Amino acid sequence: MKTKHKYKFQKSHFAFPYTAISIVFVIVPLLILIYYAFTDRYTGGFTLNNFSMFGEGSLWITLGISFLMAFLTTLICLVLAYPLAMALCKINVNRRFILVMIFVLPMWINSLLRIYSVKLLFNDFLGLETGFLLSLIGMVYDFFPFMLLPIYTILSQMNNSYFEASTDLGANTFKTFTKVKLPLSVPGIVSGVLMVFMPAVSTFAINDILGSSQYWLFGNEIYFWFQKGLYNIGSAFAFVMLVLILISVAISSALNKIVDPRSNKVKKGEAL
Repeated sequence: MKTKHKYKFQKSHFAFPYTAISIVFVIVPLLILIYYAFTDRYTGGFTLNNFSMFGEGSLWITLGISFLMAFLTTLICLVLAYPLAMALCKINVNRRFILVMIFVLPMWINSLLRIYSVKLLFNDFLGLETGFLLSLIGMVYDFFPFMLLPIYTILSQMNNSYFEASTDLGANTFKTFTKVKLPLSVPGIVSGVLMVFMPAVSTFAINDILGSSQYWLFGNEIYFWFQKGLYNIGSAFAFVMLVLILISVAISSALNKIVDPRSNKVKKGEAL
C-alpha cells in the first residue's frame, strides 16, 4: 500500500516573502540601473560614454567632499555613541529602556521633518549659516541612532565574567577596555559604521536643505541627472557610487576579520 508524502512546512519557507521582495525591489532595479549605465540614450547600444564625465576634476572634488562628509559623520557618531552605549549598559534595566527609547524615538519621525527642525533651530534661531558645518550637524543628528543601537546591543549582551577574569589577572580598567571590551564590541562598531557611512555618502536631501549652493555632494550629482531625465548618465554615476560602497564594505569586513573578537586570546585572557 502506497503512502502519501505530506508536505512539510519548514522554517526556511518564511524567507520566501523576503526573497520575493528582494528580487522585485533590489535585484530588478539594480539590473535596470546597470542596463542604463552601459547603454546609449539614443541607440540603446553598449557604450562607456556615460562614464566620460569622470575625467573632469570637479567631479572628483565632489566625490571627495562626499566621502569627507560621510567619514566625519561616521567618526563623530562613533565617538559620541560608544561612551553613551557604555553608560547606558551601567544603568538599571528599567531606566535603561526609557533612556534608550529617548534616543530611538526620533527615528519614528519623518527624516525630512527632523532635518527641517535642525534648520529651524540652528539657521533661524541661532543664526548659523547653511553650509558644510550645518549639513554635518544634520547628518550626525539623523544617523546617530543607527550607530548607537548596534553598539549598545552588543555591549549589553557581553558576559561580565570576561571583565572579572581580566581584573583577576591584574589588568586595570584601561587595559580591560582595550584588550577585552573593545575587541568584543568590534562587530557592533562595524555594523554601526556601515549603517551610517553608506547612507551618508550617498545622501542628497540633507545637503539640499542644510548645505550651501557652493558645493554639491555626489548624491546631489546623481539626483541632478535623474531630475533632468538623463537616466543613463545618472545610472552611470549611481553605479560608480555602488562600486565605491562595495569597496568600503569589503574593507570594513577585512578589518573585522583582522580584529576578531572571537579569538582565543581575548577569551582566555592571553592578550592581557
